[in-house]
Amino acid sequence: MNIEVFNTLNDLNHSFTSWLKELLTEKESITIALSGGSTPKSLFDYWATLPEEEIDWKKIKFFWGDERCVSPTDEESNYKMTKEHLFDFVPVPEDNIFRIMGENDPAAEVLRYGEILQDKLERVNGIPTFDIMMLGMGDDGHTASIFPYEMTLWDSVENCVTATHPQSGQKRVSLTGKVINNAKNVVFLVTGENKAEKVKEIISDPDLAAKKYPAARVQPDSGNLHWFIDVKAAQMLTTKS
Repeated sequence: MNIEVFNTLNDLNHSFTSWLKELLTEKESITIALSGGSTPKSLFDYWATLPEEEIDWKKIKFFWGDERCVSPTDEESNYKMTKEHLFDFVPVPEDNIFRIMGENDPAAEVLRYGEILQDKLERVNGIPTFDIMMLGMGDDGHTASIFPYEMTLWDSVENCVTATHPQSGQKRVSLTGKVINNAKNVVFLVTGENKAEKVKEIISDPDLAAKKYPAARVQPDSGNLHWFIDVKAAQMLTTKS
């Protein structure tokens, strides 16, 4: 586990981008599963301001770790957020964008997107594998759209599942634990003091936390688990590694 703590969101964005660029120099192309939320939005805004030659966007294939079951023009759509904060400003080829179609019937979309992953991604042990799996974490310890009360979805044999938000009842399509943990690199982007308690629990005692929080079950087979967190989210940590 690699934990990096940053004083500002801009420092976090800069460091993650440097890491991404280094990865791009090692491969002809990379696949990345994006997450929603305010921290990725800030990262996308940062990317949108970079000089055009800074990142070769043709080398990156974009997927998503989860999506709300809404239309791509809905304010709650993760795809819409990414489009408005990144794709509208950088030359990503349309063929490199593989969105979860939140407007589709959830049960049908789970199957369709699961097949997309099987078809478009490299597979390790028969399971789709991303170069980068980007994750956030909710105040309740959920990640992607696997919530604590639906922990069994994490262990599904499928690539994708239909999840339900515990308060709103909104349906969501989410990748499962087997795909998340099969990624070559898994990266948590976590900011804000409201995340500090869960960050401490998960990092200090991951085995105990894994009984309660899906985010603690993120333990990639590759061993490459990276935490990019700000000082507010890290404020309850006594040690960093």
